Amino acid sequence: MGESTIALYELSFVPEGDEVLVGRLDTGSYAVFPADGAELLQRLAEGMPLDRAAEWYEETFEEPVDVEDFLETIRELGFVRETGAEQTTPAAPVRFRRLARAAFSPAAWLCYLAVVALWLPALAVHGDLRPHPSQIFFVQSLLVVQLVITFGQVPLLLAHEGFHILAGRRLGLPTKLRLSNRLTYIVAETETNGLLSVERRKRYLPFLAGMLCDVVVLAVLGLIAEAGRHADGTFSTAGRVCLALGFTVVMRFCWQFQLYLRTDLYYVFATALHCYDLHDAAKAVLKNRIRRLLGRPERQVDESQWTEQDRRVGAFYGPFIVLGFCVLVGITVFASIPVTLEYLRIAASALGSGRIDAHFWDSLLSLVLNAAQAAALIVLARRKRRPAVAPAPASTRVPTPTVPMEG
Repeated sequence: MGESTIALYELSFVPEGDEVLVGRLDTGSYAVFPADGAELLQRLAEGMPLDRAAEWYEETFEEPVDVEDFLETIRELGFVRETGAEQTTPAAPVRFRRLARAAFSPAAWLCYLAVVALWLPALAVHGDLRPHPSQIFFVQSLLVVQLVITFGQVPLLLAHEGFHILAGRRLGLPTKLRLSNRLTYIVAETETNGLLSVERRKRYLPFLAGMLCDVVVLAVLGLIAEAGRHADGTFSTAGRVCLALGFTVVMRFCWQFQLYLRTDLYYVFATALHCYDLHDAAKAVLKNRIRRLLGRPERQVDESQWTEQDRRVGAFYGPFIVLGFCVLVGITVFASIPVTLEYLRIAASALGSGRIDAHFWDSLLSLVLNAAQAAALIVLARRKRRPAVAPAPASTRVPTPTVPMEG
């Protein structure tokens, strides 16, 4: 090896207990190194020749290290800048960082608390403000309901993801929004590639910012509905629209408890439990248990690809994944089914009345739009199952491997 050195991309080193989380912010590639491995990597990043690095490691930790094997590992992680590879361009300044700081300033927190504090007493006194499936049908026209709910959710969804983005940019991270489809849903996701490059305690707000936004938005919608009551106590049209949209916000909030989908709350739990890929580790441990019980040990998954902490926590995290499915059942039984049945009842009444009137055409157009939307989602789902030509976008959701150090 002589005095040869290697060129590395800019890396972040975040100590976490006895280990160090190392990664590239620009690609979202991270790995958990033991402390001695991270120190060796830092020496190489500083330009120490490979032979000298091996000698330094043996002198410091009193055991030899296979530098060539270590080099191959970090090359597979994408940390090594190969000969001829272009140096990564400096990251552009993070935009809207001043707005991001203002959104989570003490004054902003006081405003959020004030809104919620005004809403909770009204919610306790007036039961008709509480979310209920019947609030979806704020007018008799199914078409109007469908269009308002569909397009009215867009700004609310963007506000939810916008809070995630601002919370990340407050830390100086280049967060951005992307859309994808999951099962039969179109979902928006915030990419925060560099979130694992900051201290663990600073990651909670970016994960929880969306749910914070949902609570504040729900409170604002409820207060608008309450303020617009008529003298007889009924809600105005604007108030009924607010309650309908508020019900969708509640459903999105409950969605976060479906932990098997790696929701915002999943990342909070994983972070608090010092895990990096708890979801897959828990599934692997659970599957291995089942396969052992069934006498199929040859089909077991190699658990060594996850950190020891992931495996330890994953051993009892399986029930939480099951709990997530229970939340899905609850949403289906208490929200989706009642809304669907009421929708079908109204549509059947209009189409089966024998009259070709406005209600007939309204229900027919609504059914056609729903059928078209379902067909589009099925097409998207099928395309998503096809083999990808390009790699998936990097994000903090990429599993983080453990890098062992062997003498």
